[in-house]
Amino acid sequence: MKNKIPKFIAPCLWSYNINRMDLEEDRELIVTQVLNYGVWKDVKWLYSVYTEEDIKKVVCNPRRGLWFPKVLNFWETVLKIKIPKDKREKALFKPQSVARSL
Repeated sequence: MKNKIPKFIAPCLWSYNINRMDLEEDRELIVTQVLNYGVWKDVKWLYSVYTEEDIKKVVCNPRRGLWFPKVLNFWETVLKIKIPKDKREKALFKPQSVARSL
């Protein structure tokens, strides 16, 4: 399965070398990034590679700090799932303000 990620998916995985990614080993990251940053073509590709059950598993167990709130809301609705509140809160991306980091 290595090296099967098409170049048009690269913008979703901008900080990764897609030539070194493995569709199985990196499934959680690929699904998360495509659902967060992808366009319709990217999502169609995702569904051609993974089953809806695979995608649901990733969304039901969201990686900490990687999800945008509106995106996670959207996919919960589309996939007809409910993520527990505490797990959901940990999954949300919360950028730090510039003033805090100074």
